[in-house]
Amino acid sequence: MTGLDRRPAAATDATLPRGPLAGFAAGSLGMGVWVTVPGLLLLYFLTDVLAVGPWLAGLALLLPKIADVLLHPWVGHRADVEQTRRGDRRRLLLLGCALPAAFAALFAVPGGLTGAPAAAWVAVFFIAGNLLFAAYQVPYLATPADLRIGYHERTRLMAFRMVVLTLGILASGLLAPLLTGGDAATRGGYQRMGVILAVGMLVAMLVGVAGIARLRGSAPSTATPGHSGWRALRVALRDTQFRWLVAAYLAMSTTTHLVLAGVPYYAEYELRAPGLTTVLVAAFVAPALLVTPLWLVVARRVGKQRALLGAQGAFAVGSLVLAVGRPAGLPVLIGAVAVLGVAFAGMQLLPFSMLPDVIRAASSDAGGTGAGTYTGVWTATEATGAALGPYAYALCLTVGGFVASTAGESPVQPDAALAAVRYGFGLLPAVAMLAALLLQRRYTLDATARTTT
Repeated sequence: MTGLDRRPAAATDATLPRGPLAGFAAGSLGMGVWVTVPGLLLLYFLTDVLAVGPWLAGLALLLPKIADVLLHPWVGHRADVEQTRRGDRRRLLLLGCALPAAFAALFAVPGGLTGAPAAAWVAVFFIAGNLLFAAYQVPYLATPADLRIGYHERTRLMAFRMVVLTLGILASGLLAPLLTGGDAATRGGYQRMGVILAVGMLVAMLVGVAGIARLRGSAPSTATPGHSGWRALRVALRDTQFRWLVAAYLAMSTTTHLVLAGVPYYAEYELRAPGLTTVLVAAFVAPALLVTPLWLVVARRVGKQRALLGAQGAFAVGSLVLAVGRPAGLPVLIGAVAVLGVAFAGMQLLPFSMLPDVIRAASSDAGGTGAGTYTGVWTATEATGAALGPYAYALCLTVGGFVASTAGESPVQPDAALAAVRYGFGLLPAVAMLAALLLQRRYTLDATARTTT
């Protein structure tokens, strides 16, 4: 049983009450807006509203993530320092609640800016928003590893989070395009959307902070000081199980964000109906509200690892159908997006509930390595995928010769650009998800963790 928590089951298997669970999950409602809206609209906002070339637009979204990769592990270390000194991570969470201000500014590009200056504005506030998101996300996601709960209860906790996160993704994914003006989106519409959604984000994130405090009272923290600074980071990066889980999640995160970035283009240029953006987003996100409890049941029966491999395989198959495009027929294509949505639900629930399993194992083997450090590396990986996905799609558009424009313009796209829209949305995600599946097979902790904690 090397690498696992060896305490008696009674000490680890506390059952969390639903009230604090719901409060904790509410924080994901606000986080869902940041996860969804920039990934869904920011690339399109740059290329089709601000007249930024696709290569520069992709770069403007990619470069801010470099700061994330470097600073998320540091934020994780600071979260562990807060835990050790104060007994909680509350101050970082409250700092992260400034995220809605950066979100609103992201879409409030001054009217005179287009092209490179507009891309610079977006990049600056994207950096600020990403750092504030890290300040909230890292201590938030460290919570399951902090609590005195077992293997299945960690999955239950993340299932609550996943349902509420899905509501946030769905609500923001549906509302954001409508608030911008839909088919007649304008700069003013994007600015209005940013302000309205920012208010909702702030309320939800504050409720989440209160929910975490209640959870910690229900199942007091098991965290120990452990290693610190660069030593803690080295311990995390040398953890073989963690490395395979992170590598697979990087591929998954890149793929799902690529699909989100491609939705507006696929709707407008492949399906020739920009209004279908909302329909495709709903088909992608809504199934998670129904199937997340089913993924929880599957994980209990066959384990998180096998369930996740099934989700990855389903995502790859659905993506291949989308590569066919219009000849497949609209009902089939919407059905394929729904399959992606079912798989997406599993890929949000299962890796996030496997992460605290890895942290718990490391705490036994490595002398109490802090959950914040592991979570900081994890969120840096997620941020990298969130950047690589849109950037990969932007590169596809660039190779195809896609023509950028301002709001109200409708340039004729070359055939190669239209092919890039289709294959970038279907074939490329299928290949990336198959890579994720192969990486995920190298993770071997799950079977032992399931029978021990």
